[in-house]
Amino acid sequence: MSSEKKGMLGLGLPAKLMLAVILATTWLLTSPRSPAGAAPAPASAVEEVSSAAPVVPGQEAEQAAAPDADEHGAEEAHEADHLAPSDFFLILIAILIFAKVFGELAERIGQPSVLGELIAGLVLGGSVLGIVPTGTEVGADLIHLLAEVGVAILLFEIGLETDLKEMFRVGPASASVAVVGVVLPFALGFAYWFFSDPGIGAHLDGVSLGMIAVFVGATLTATSVGITARVLTDLKLMHRPESRIIIGAAVIDDVLGLVILAVVSGLASGAALTAVGVATTFAIAVGFLVVAVIVGNALAPKLFTLVDRMRVRGVLLVSAFAFALLFAALADKAGSAMIIGSFAAGIVLSTTNQFDLIVERIEPVADVFTPIFFVSVGAAVNVQLFIPGSEVFNAQVIVVGAILVVVAVIGKLLSGFVVGWGGQELNRFAIGVGMVPRGEVGLIFADIGRRAGLLSAETFSAILIMVIVTTFIAPPLLKIVFKPSEGDHDASAAAPSSGGGHH
Repeated sequence: MSSEKKGMLGLGLPAKLMLAVILATTWLLTSPRSPAGAAPAPASAVEEVSSAAPVVPGQEAEQAAAPDADEHGAEEAHEADHLAPSDFFLILIAILIFAKVFGELAERIGQPSVLGELIAGLVLGGSVLGIVPTGTEVGADLIHLLAEVGVAILLFEIGLETDLKEMFRVGPASASVAVVGVVLPFALGFAYWFFSDPGIGAHLDGVSLGMIAVFVGATLTATSVGITARVLTDLKLMHRPESRIIIGAAVIDDVLGLVILAVVSGLASGAALTAVGVATTFAIAVGFLVVAVIVGNALAPKLFTLVDRMRVRGVLLVSAFAFALLFAALADKAGSAMIIGSFAAGIVLSTTNQFDLIVERIEPVADVFTPIFFVSVGAAVNVQLFIPGSEVFNAQVIVVGAILVVVAVIGKLLSGFVVGWGGQELNRFAIGVGMVPRGEVGLIFADIGRRAGLLSAETFSAILIMVIVTTFIAPPLLKIVFKPSEGDHDASAAAPSSGGGHH
């Protein structure tokens, strides 16, 4: 082992090479040059006009300078609106490499890789290295579009892992935990924001306090089924009744959360915050999900049986990828959220004979696109808000973020105490802890509010604190509250696999 780890950092050759690539990419992207990677532009048109004026008297000076001013103005506008392919490639390289390296570091300390990807975004964002463009910067729209693809594929994967039959079999226990786990955090979050009005940052124009409170409450409703399932699987505790309730509730929670997301997305696009407006958006979201699953289940088996007979390379992957994007686009055209469509596409394809191959093929695509979303979310956070002494430091952002963490944890913990009364003995506290991590769904909620211009930078940063902390504390807490017994490993080995219920 000692021969593989040399130097002050004790890193092996692969790690050193990766570190060298990161440093080289960072240097290339942060070295001073024009946005397009070209040589510095000549003196501005204003400077040329002022220097030419004394030479050409009167009106002739203006006429002589005007063509030059127009020409250089057009050049500067072109440079401002143009991003060279090489620069875009370097930005993309930085996003992917930083995401994987920071994700690896997060997993090395027992945390989900999504936390590392978020931190990578913080580092690459405008408030630290300034590599990932955000807001109105050149290339920001391109990164946003790639991030949208990443979100669609992420929800497509979740849909593939969702077994509707199994979800309906989990019984009233999971359903009650899921409903309380959505309603209670939303009510607590909405009430806190609406009645206390934290006032961190100026209210954005045309955005009511009630609208902000709705988005804050919505971000608190999510549960990351992937993080909890990963921890319980690693602990070999998936056979426990508490684990089955948690996973079932988290899946139902995801469906309810996606419907809520469709509602708040409608509000973000300008729908009125009225009972009728919310009911209409809710009906469209649920209706699209139901129709998409029914129609998809009728067509997809025949379609993918035909695809399976084709010999061209990559046809199954391309067909599944296009299927997910098609459903996402149809959902958007129907007035619902795009991720509702990609989630429905995953549910539909989980029942096909090609399910295992689709899962295997789509994972590399998700490995490329999904980190772009998490990095872009982290890049939108102004780190200086949290650094004492900086010009924009706002201690209240940290205070509000901490309050949201408390509200988020309490809301989910209490949901675990609605089951197990008068029946079998259950570890209710463990069930509540399993529902705590917000993960990727909470990030999606917050990002929609930010991009729609409903959440200020300060509010978004406070919400991100809540998402990061709840995601970070859940894995170690689950390891504490679930106390393995002597028979756990034997029971886990004897239990059937939970991943084969799609066929």
